[in-house]
Amino acid sequence: MQRLDIYLVGICGTGVGSLAGLLQQQGHRVRGSDEHVYPPMSDKLEEWGIEALEGYDAGHLEPAPDLVIIGNVIRATNPEAVAARERGLKTMSMPEAVGEFGIGAKHAIVIAGTHGKTTTTALLAHVLMEAGRDPSFLIGGAPVGFKESFRHGSGSLFVVEGDEYDTAYFDKGPKFLHYRPQIAVITSLEFDHADIYPTLAAVEAAFRALVGKVPADGRLVIWQGAERAWALALAHARTSRVTIYSTRATPDAHLYMKQFTSGPEGLVFEPVLRGRSLGEMRVALWGEFSAMNVLAAIGALEDCDLSAAQIRRGMETFKGVKRRLEIRGVHRGVAVVDDFGHHPTAVRETLAASRSRWPGRRLWAVFEPRSATTRRNVFQQELVAAFDQADEIVVASHERLTEIPVADRFDPAQLVVDLVARGRRARFVPTINDIVALIGREAADGDVVIIFSNGSFGGLHGKLEARLEVRA
Repeated sequence: MQRLDIYLVGICGTGVGSLAGLLQQQGHRVRGSDEHVYPPMSDKLEEWGIEALEGYDAGHLEPAPDLVIIGNVIRATNPEAVAARERGLKTMSMPEAVGEFGIGAKHAIVIAGTHGKTTTTALLAHVLMEAGRDPSFLIGGAPVGFKESFRHGSGSLFVVEGDEYDTAYFDKGPKFLHYRPQIAVITSLEFDHADIYPTLAAVEAAFRALVGKVPADGRLVIWQGAERAWALALAHARTSRVTIYSTRATPDAHLYMKQFTSGPEGLVFEPVLRGRSLGEMRVALWGEFSAMNVLAAIGALEDCDLSAAQIRRGMETFKGVKRRLEIRGVHRGVAVVDDFGHHPTAVRETLAASRSRWPGRRLWAVFEPRSATTRRNVFQQELVAAFDQADEIVVASHERLTEIPVADRFDPAQLVVDLVARGRRARFVPTINDIVALIGREAADGDVVIIFSNGSFGGLHGKLEARLEVRA
């Protein structure tokens, strides 16, 4: 492979930063820039020996790199994007580069869907690693026990999380269309990303294109409950090799669980693939949505020639993913748990899983409306029922709510009014310090505090842990 000088614009983003690490692992010279060079990615880049320049400046492109990779948050007016165009430098989006440099001639297993992508991708990569297949992978989260969220392996498989978000300022198509899927998994299909998709039909169009990318000798793996995705496969797939999975035996399911239980130690289950039991297995994941993710991974492995024993071993040794029901710490008897959930379905299913993980304990749900979709009112009503499994609910505000027009803006105070009317114990507490004070004052020994946010939540996790630790 030719060693290239590669420059990444927006290098501190999770995906772009991980790609930078993968390219460095392949032997390329890698450097880049970001508006604010910030942790945790800035720390990782330093650890990998990758230069990250502060701010965007056309002068950063001197000497001229062989390739400029543009992150999807970068606008056409960005000084470095402008300079790359004016100087005629070769330019790619991040997903294009993943397809070109990461996947290449390898067989790509693309994990797509509204929910469960990161956990399923991490679980699949882990099982393949444990089986000695040395896969390459790129995961949109941090698997527990993996040194990095990417790998340039010697095996023939590349496992990648496939996001339907748009690609770059010059390519408004979904990222996953660049990933050349030999196997595509669709875990679910719901409305999300309201900032780029005006309707559910627009989301379906993106997944229709993904279905059409799988070649005739490839495979589609689809959750039975994703009826829209199933219909797309029936109408538009080039392959007839389709695996439908369900947590329960049904006439249409090729893969299901003969039985499963979710308890404090995780899932115990018996998968059945095309009429053949794979035997009892265990994994440190909780709830029915996690059971679906497990089946998605097993379905993706159908063509990978792994034995039931190898799959069982991979399941047993999997340690989960950071920010997915991750215990940050237990302080004075109170568990502080971090979760990425921000869609109503994710919140609902995470709380249901928490009931099986911590039976009989009081659950706090602390919610930040931070994502581009939850700052809009598209889920205003759906969120009311999503918190039914929580004993105490705290709804925060977010500084960027005001960027959304009033008519389209999510109303956290109204959510609390609706929750109370539903009979829930809920409070609107706009600021981080007041949330810390409230929980620090009222949380009792044995309580579990689950913090829902797709961002840092203003450092709430650490501040709350510090407050709980020093209280009498």
